Amino acid sequence: MKKRKENNEGSRLKIIPLGGLEQIGMNITAFEYEDSIIVVDCGLSFPADDMLGIDLVIPDVTYLKNNIDRVKGIVITHGHEDHIGALPYILKEMNVPVYATRLTMGIIEHKLTEHELMRTTKRKVVKFGQSINLGQFRVEFIRTNHSIVDAAALAIYSPAGIVVHTGDFKVDYTPVYGDAIDLQRFAELGKKGVLALLCDSTNAERPGFTPSEKTVGKAFDTLFSEHRNTRIFVATFASNVDRVQQIINTAYKFGRKVCVEGRSMVNIIDTAINLECISIPENTLIDIDQMKNYPPEQQVIITTGSQGESMAALSRMANNMHRKITIGAGDTVIFSSHPIPGNEKAVTKIINELLRKGADVVFQDTHVSGHACQEEIKLIYALTRPKYSVPVHGEYKHLTAQAKIAESLGIEKDHIFILSSGDILELSEEEDAKITGKVPTGGILVDGLGVGDVGNVVLRDRQHLAEDGILIVVMSLEKESGELIAGPDIVSRGFVYVRESDELIEEARMTVDEALQNCLDRGITDWGKLKSVTKDVLGEYVWKKTKRRPMILPIIMEI
Repeated sequence: MKKRKENNEGSRLKIIPLGGLEQIGMNITAFEYEDSIIVVDCGLSFPADDMLGIDLVIPDVTYLKNNIDRVKGIVITHGHEDHIGALPYILKEMNVPVYATRLTMGIIEHKLTEHELMRTTKRKVVKFGQSINLGQFRVEFIRTNHSIVDAAALAIYSPAGIVVHTGDFKVDYTPVYGDAIDLQRFAELGKKGVLALLCDSTNAERPGFTPSEKTVGKAFDTLFSEHRNTRIFVATFASNVDRVQQIINTAYKFGRKVCVEGRSMVNIIDTAINLECISIPENTLIDIDQMKNYPPEQQVIITTGSQGESMAALSRMANNMHRKITIGAGDTVIFSSHPIPGNEKAVTKIINELLRKGADVVFQDTHVSGHACQEEIKLIYALTRPKYSVPVHGEYKHLTAQAKIAESLGIEKDHIFILSSGDILELSEEEDAKITGKVPTGGILVDGLGVGDVGNVVLRDRQHLAEDGILIVVMSLEKESGELIAGPDIVSRGFVYVRESDELIEEARMTVDEALQNCLDRGITDWGKLKSVTKDVLGEYVWKKTKRRPMILPIIMEI
């Protein structure tokens, strides 16, 4: 490897985002220099409304699999699903080491245990300020603040220069747990010279600063004092350990017992307790079965479901589907989160359901973002003074908002790159950076246990079925003579209610029968031809009568 390093004058650093651009979620970026590739983050995204039946979407890592001998490891910035969720699926396809901070690794290990990958996956916990050597790269972990503990930014050292990747971050001078963001280190890197800054764009459209997580604690104190005589439910993100800490602090102040409900939240809080990332006063946390020993005004239930997810604990409680808890009159439900874009309908639906049950619902002033607003983004730019700006983590509108910030700070327009997933950005100190090509990217759909077995064609069929239903035409032909012995019979699902449309179905049957007899009289017995005639004739008839295009499935049996 040393020999190769001597000849690297002409080598350039490649930055290849494989996801996380054009959307919030599925963050994964490859950095490549000569014979070394490192991967930063490996997240999933949740399905869009038109992805019927899909559970989650993971990135297409064909490029990494094709270059597996050069992939040195996966480096993770923090423990949110959009940064670690795809790891178990990707590690089954390419077994490479994983590097992360303490709590992040604890959450990852939970996933690896579920997928039976613990024995085969090499893992290393990295401390803040520590560096790891991966081929031609050295990666340093820098402390940042976010809505989960142990979030890190990365300084990626390569022979072509230093790249700073912020991960998801905000500047919080008074975090609930741990220390404030290490701004000094960003400044030191700025003095050394930063080739490119990859900065979180999620809140790039919002002016000002993101408030400190501690401000939420005061809001909880006020709400708990206003609702002393009710049972209190707080719905928040499973991974927001600091928020859970503040709810527990307030509950303790008001002499209440706390129960944590929702599988993902229980898992993360267990991990945080084991790693001492959360401190819980003695006898405050109780099991769900012990709740009956305390009056309602002494109970606080922290739950998942703040985004209106239909199977999360809060939804099940609101719909009387939870085995042990039902929400009703005399309960107060606090939503300690904002709806993620696209989830507004689901959240409104659950709020309406809770209000109908007689519960008091609070959904203002109990949440702060975990992402930097414009002034914090400016601060990171001012400290690192990068030559190139590469906005990451966001839809196109978020990326362009950050590009404007970078431009306002004096970065030349042609030094700002708004990339698309798959673009190859080549950088070096000597020459101007440019996009030199594209690698295959995309989303691989996970449905149940099937990974990638549902593609665009299947999704299109599902949509077709959902919109117009299906007509199945069954007929029997005699093997020798090719005569039609039985049928055609038409079965309808999701098209029309058959009992009320006897006439339509009978007329359709006669139309198909006539067309088939016509074919058979002309000596046409080829099944393919008979099926296509059935589809054409029936499709035309149904369109004329109903202006709908159901899926038509002819089935021929030979007797």
